[in-house]
Amino acid sequence: MSDTERPAGRDIEDKLPRGIWVRVLVYVFAGHALAAFIYLLFTLGGGQ
Repeated sequence: MSDTERPAGRDIEDKLPRGIWVRVLVYVFAGHALAAFIYLLFTLGGGQ
């Protein structure tokens, strides 16, 4: 499409950049790993 045919506000890409998806996946994985570690600590500490 030419610039004259584009509606206003459509200059931003429709897709997110690949780097953002990688960062989100890393944060999700790290968050779940931290939650699993804390769960493990509580499980081992509660079995006294």
